Amino acid sequence: MDCFPPCFKTFAIRASLFQHSSSEAEFSLQLQAARAFGLKSARMKLKEGSFLWYLYLDKLYCLLSVRNVKALVDYFHLLDVHRKNTLNDVLFYHFLHHVTTLKRRQINIVFNMLDWSAMGEIGFDQFYMLVCILLARENQLEEQFIFRHSRPVFELLDLDGELKIGADNFHMYNFLFNIKRQELRELYHDFDITGDRLLNYKEFKLFTMFSMDKYQERQKAEKEKEKDKDKDKDKVLLKKKRSHQVNMSPNTSFWNKWIRK
Repeated sequence: MDCFPPCFKTFAIRASLFQHSSSEAEFSLQLQAARAFGLKSARMKLKEGSFLWYLYLDKLYCLLSVRNVKALVDYFHLLDVHRKNTLNDVLFYHFLHHVTTLKRRQINIVFNMLDWSAMGEIGFDQFYMLVCILLARENQLEEQFIFRHSRPVFELLDLDGELKIGADNFHMYNFLFNIKRQELRELYHDFDITGDRLLNYKEFKLFTMFSMDKYQERQKAEKEKEKDKDKDKDKVLLKKKRSHQVNMSPNTSFWNKWIRK
């Protein structure tokens, strides 16, 4: 049975809360840093043996099981040393630094993405969503995750609360969602119906559906390749087996001589 906190569906809290001048300046600097240091190309991985390494994400719905959610709640409470049911930026940094290969700059970007209220802390709802994103990234289920949870992903990328997202938003968080540069070009060329170089939710949803179709086609092609490989292996094994049987068979002419004697 899958469990998805109800608040995950209500991630519609406006990112316009980030419109404080200090937050805007910080986000602008982070975006420039993301471009300058190539954060979009960084390959995020979970560290083997860390807590998240042992969690299982359902491949169809990209959700955690009830048992995994319970374990995650207990883990969150262990991290919450101040007993406030929240994690501040320091605790958040040490958590992500411990379980992933993300750099400090990337961790700060993720924290500001989740800290909708700009209070300097996040709750379990945001923590749960982040864990699901990390597991989807680790298991190469980014397209599946974005398709299944297009609304909350859109709202995370909608930094200014304008109900539209631009290419800068994708560049900034590409290390989480792994959208290729060519896919990004196609995204705005094929799905920017209004032509304003921004995507509203309907346009973004069309993109997720298209990406999901391509993902399923790749999966099907990979399965066909695996089947072909298995067939080739079976043929090789069958030939070896026949060759072995021929070599092990008795020499009939030799036995015939002894029978005549």
